[in-house]
Amino acid sequence: MAALQAPAWPAGSTSVLLEDLTGPELRERIAGGATTALIPIGGTEQNGPHLALGKHNVRARLLAVRIAQQLGDAIVAPVLAYVPEGSISPPTQHMRWAGTISIPDAAFEALLAGAARSLRAHGLCHIVLLGEHGGYRSSLDRVAASLNREWAPRSACRVHALPEYYRAAVAGYAQTLKAQGYSAAEIGTHAGLADTALTLALDASLVRSDRLAQAGAALHPDNGVAGDPAKATAELGRAGVELIVRAAVAAVRAATGPAK
Repeated sequence: MAALQAPAWPAGSTSVLLEDLTGPELRERIAGGATTALIPIGGTEQNGPHLALGKHNVRARLLAVRIAQQLGDAIVAPVLAYVPEGSISPPTQHMRWAGTISIPDAAFEALLAGAARSLRAHGLCHIVLLGEHGGYRSSLDRVAASLNREWAPRSACRVHALPEYYRAAVAGYAQTLKAQGYSAAEIGTHAGLADTALTLALDASLVRSDRLAQAGAALHPDNGVAGDPAKATAELGRAGVELIVRAAVAAVRAATGPAK
């Protein structure tokens, strides 16, 4: 039964966010059993006329906190808000719309690797990459593979790219919505029903509800939306949040073992 109990954190510090802790509090947290660091990875990108540019960053942080709280032995690192989003000149992908910020793949991967090495140096043995969208999945896989080769001779500590997090947010949640009668055209792949409902469930201030009815791709094919958010609600989104957190917690527990 003792193994199922949450570690005893130092007095005065109950947050799972690294940014909320002092240096000594973090050391005590690690000594008390924290072995895992979650790195939430968002992105600053266009999300149509109804979703804020920082949608992914806010969602990644809030979901990571919920995941860490359920794990009981995890710390949440600061959100990475600068990610590859397409060519800047000429603009491609999300860079074709105002507000998107893009960095090269190499810079992104170097940032991820530096963050992971830093957290490992402080004693957090398992570094979990929680990526909010698919555009940089290959970068997460490359960084994890490279660092795992680097670390393997000396310890059991690992970087986990955790594809289950993204799969649950996209394919898994889409299947949940389809089972409720929503079409693929409504659910969409970007800023549609699924994306908007998840955001409403986590932080409704990021959604311009008065624009939902006119934001669908069928009405405005060049507004950066792929899907139709008109029927999105927080209630629909809560089912997706629960699915993502449940899948991520299970995947982290399966992937991580005793720190050495």
